[in-house]
Amino acid sequence: MNRMLVSPSPHVHAKASTSRIMGEVCIALMPAIVVSVLFYGWSELLVLALAAVSCVAFEWAITKFLFKEKGRFCGASALVTGLLLAMNLPVTTPWWVVLIGSLFAIGVVKMSFGGLGQNVFNPAIAARIFLLVSFPAYMTDWTVTPGFIHATDAVSGATLLGQYAEGGMAAVQGVDYLQTLFFNIGGSAGEISALALLAGFVYLLCRRIVKPWITLSIFATVAVISFIFNMIDPATYTGPLFNLLTGGLVLGACFMATDYVTSPMSNWGGVIYGIGIGFIVMMIRYFGAYPEGVSFAILIMNMTVPFLNKWFHQKKYGRK
Repeated sequence: MNRMLVSPSPHVHAKASTSRIMGEVCIALMPAIVVSVLFYGWSELLVLALAAVSCVAFEWAITKFLFKEKGRFCGASALVTGLLLAMNLPVTTPWWVVLIGSLFAIGVVKMSFGGLGQNVFNPAIAARIFLLVSFPAYMTDWTVTPGFIHATDAVSGATLLGQYAEGGMAAVQGVDYLQTLFFNIGGSAGEISALALLAGFVYLLCRRIVKPWITLSIFATVAVISFIFNMIDPATYTGPLFNLLTGGLVLGACFMATDYVTSPMSNWGGVIYGIGIGFIVMMIRYFGAYPEGVSFAILIMNMTVPFLNKWFHQKKYGRK
């Protein structure tokens, strides 16, 4: 029997839908995706396609055969998860590792909590950490493969953050920050071009898909902490530009920390959330065992979101 549910007024209608919002995120990711494919070539395109298609397929299959509810399937949301997962993987990731990551992101992190809008953790980030712990050799293989604009033989080498973790400041002296802004050699697709990611984020701001507070608070916290440490001991600690433009910070701050489901609803809650992410990132980069800490920081702060939503409230509709 069909039931009509009526909730208390006021009823606010908007043109925005989940599919439309996720479609806008896909459009915003396109500059970074295009740059990564140009840099890495067909290999990167295959990783992106496999992750995107498998995430959509897994969500459809789980919804159809386990939940048996059409309303729980959102292909656009699964597509975004797949693209973000692929942008966190090395271009050399084997196809079966990509499939395992997609299944974990959709089946374990998202659908086991009830599907769209009910997951506690960001699926793409949780899957990346799962793969990093399970297959560290594959997840740290930063081979630069021949691409359309990088037409040389494949070479292997650590990322800039990896070089800093292994050799300290001496290993990253003379970094070309214009290169890190446009083409950051080595790393996943989400680390190739900070400028392309920022262009996509500006697009989301212009379309009013996201608010800037979480992202800006992450950037500000990372900049302040790295500035203080660099001023205290410049021979040991990297400065703000290095930490802002290397690794997955821009991707995480612009596209993953701002996820609607796993981020705070209020502006002030978002600021505290962003500060926490920035602080944890810098503590891991400076004192942790891993050279990069963005994924761990976002996953940890995901756990604080229910508390931040409880402590910080948006102004209720109609209230002064």
